[in-house]
Amino acid sequence: MISVLTVAQFSLPGGTEMLIVLIVALLLFGNRLPQVARSLGKSLNEFRKGMQGLEQELRSAINETPPPSPPRTQRPENEEDRQPPVAPKFIPPATPPEETPPPSKVAG
Repeated sequence: MISVLTVAQFSLPGGTEMLIVLIVALLLFGNRLPQVARSLGKSLNEFRKGMQGLEQELRSAINETPPPSPPRTQRPENEEDRQPPVAPKFIPPATPPEETPPPSKVAG
């Protein structure tokens, strides 16, 4: 019978893969392995703190109340108090604009 492999079986390394990773790590880092492990742990810790800070900011933004809306303007209550909108009236200028003489042709 053919067994169905799940995603978890593909994503998690088995015993042989873990052993190979450890051997490669020992060969690459050797004496510096404790220092590398410490710096990796510190980096992961800082990453987690950053993620927690981001989560807190998002939660506070979600829970924050929206700013109050501006107050509405008062309108007259009675129909008699209301005035219909009126367009501004055009008032022509008092004096007509001066006419400029046509340009003279200079023979040259």
